Amino acid sequence: MGFSTLLTAAGLAGLSLAAPPSYRPKNTTYYNPIIPGFHPDPSCIFVKEWDNTFFCASSSFIAFPAMPIHASKDLVNWKLVSHVQNRPEQFPGAGNITRASGGWYAPTLRYHNSTFWVINADVDAPTTGTGIFTSKNPYDNNAWSDLTVVEVGGYDPDLFFDKDETIYSQAAVTILGDPFTTDIEQFNIDWPSGNSTPRHFLSNGTGVQPPEGPHIYYKDDYYWLLLAEGGTALDHQVTMSRSKHPTGPWELDPANPIQTAINTTSLFQTVGHADLFEDAAGNWWGVALSTRSGPEYVNWPMNRETVLYPVSWPKGQWPVADKVHGKMSGPLPPKNLKVPGTGAFVKDPDYYTFPPGSSLPRHFTFWRFPHTQNYAVSPRGHPNRLRLTPSNANLTSFPTFDPLAGQTFVARRQVDTLFTYTINMEFSPSKQGEEAGVSAFLSQDLHADLGVVYTNGAPHLRFRAEGPGAPATVVKPMPKSWCETGVSFEIEAFNFTHYSLSAGAKGTVLETFALVNNSLFSTSFTGAFVGVYATTNGHEEGGSPAYFSKWRYQGQGQAIDDGQYYPSNGQRGGGLYSRDG
Repeated sequence: MGFSTLLTAAGLAGLSLAAPPSYRPKNTTYYNPIIPGFHPDPSCIFVKEWDNTFFCASSSFIAFPAMPIHASKDLVNWKLVSHVQNRPEQFPGAGNITRASGGWYAPTLRYHNSTFWVINADVDAPTTGTGIFTSKNPYDNNAWSDLTVVEVGGYDPDLFFDKDETIYSQAAVTILGDPFTTDIEQFNIDWPSGNSTPRHFLSNGTGVQPPEGPHIYYKDDYYWLLLAEGGTALDHQVTMSRSKHPTGPWELDPANPIQTAINTTSLFQTVGHADLFEDAAGNWWGVALSTRSGPEYVNWPMNRETVLYPVSWPKGQWPVADKVHGKMSGPLPPKNLKVPGTGAFVKDPDYYTFPPGSSLPRHFTFWRFPHTQNYAVSPRGHPNRLRLTPSNANLTSFPTFDPLAGQTFVARRQVDTLFTYTINMEFSPSKQGEEAGVSAFLSQDLHADLGVVYTNGAPHLRFRAEGPGAPATVVKPMPKSWCETGVSFEIEAFNFTHYSLSAGAKGTVLETFALVNNSLFSTSFTGAFVGVYATTNGHEEGGSPAYFSKWRYQGQGQAIDDGQYYPSNGQRGGGLYSRDG
């Protein structure tokens, strides 16, 4: 089965539209995050020409497919409609990165001249991996172009199309020294060649290091420069400045920072890396990343998620942003679920049986480029199963691991504070080291696995975890008959702080093997996944395949405040409730 079969299931104008209002909605209650789970560094636009639709891009680092694009008609219900890099050949270097916090950083998404544009920097790529992807149809993976290389020289690049058609890009550039510092530098881009002019200093914002995530807008005869400052942890903040020229000099907003959670007790911390857009009614909105950690900053396995807040921006004045909370109110467009495309809404549960002729859902994710021959839906003789062929490397890999060698692992993002993930497996290992099972996974250095492994001449159930303070390994003999009749696995986030990992014979009561404090996953740039894997643990690739069936992921609650939850699909019905964390 080819890669496309495996994965497919079928600018200035975009930022400051002068279209007449089509509605004047009253304020409506909504709940953050609007795009939960591992969806950081949001860049969002409103595109009137595409049936009054909002589109958001977010970071993916080395997860693949890369740079998800979500679409919404109402700012609340977001459907995954494509990925910017969905084919390795668009930029082959993206698969050859070792560091989990390398890869595709913060994209900027813009719409200009009937084209969707994404500029990004692929950090740690062995060849130049900065530049622009374009598409005429954001709902079609195949419509996204190959990378046109642009020498950005930094990270978090921005695209701004001025009224004279000059294309400006500004990026965060690290200046070597003691200590390291960052500033925002700017250059012009020639299109379609991708050639760029020499960079020049643009701004360092308010001087709080490091300034990052620049975005330029044009409104009311001013150019406006939005920055993220203070790093992506508890000191994260959003600042604004303005100028009569796109190259500066810049006048700082006296109210800076215009958005932050610094010195608050809110569950929603690290608010920063923002973008602004205007809707059809002339209302301004901001999106930003945030972690649901509270000021304690200990438990936040989903890491940096996308939040939404209203912005008041009267003509000629500085923008004023509402502070980010779990429960908010704003002039939302009317509820509308009629978003095209074959992907799932991000808050929808999973229930997949892998029927013949189907392909993997669009939101299923690999760690770097997959070896597609190691994945098969309903292979001959095994209908309604997902077959995984073991890779040489396990989820931790090993010191000499070649990133292009592949790890057999497919997963979905955790998008709910409370959830249950279950799946059945048939697996008959016969050689030392063969293993398959389930994982709660953040990176190669931070994961917790429960599977069947062949060791000491027989199959065993084994739990093991990687990371500082990880629970001890548990190994138990397993009746061989379980290999034939099947094993059921469950990963449950049963409170704000812990996962349980359980297993047992299919159709029986499952035994809990380990409780894992999710603080193990509360680090890095990426967020938690749950999924399935198969490995030979360093032995020859191949061997006994594992067959998985009845993949289920059900969210049970979203934390929106200390001890307060909202039903996972509650935006479509349901109310708040309290629960001990």
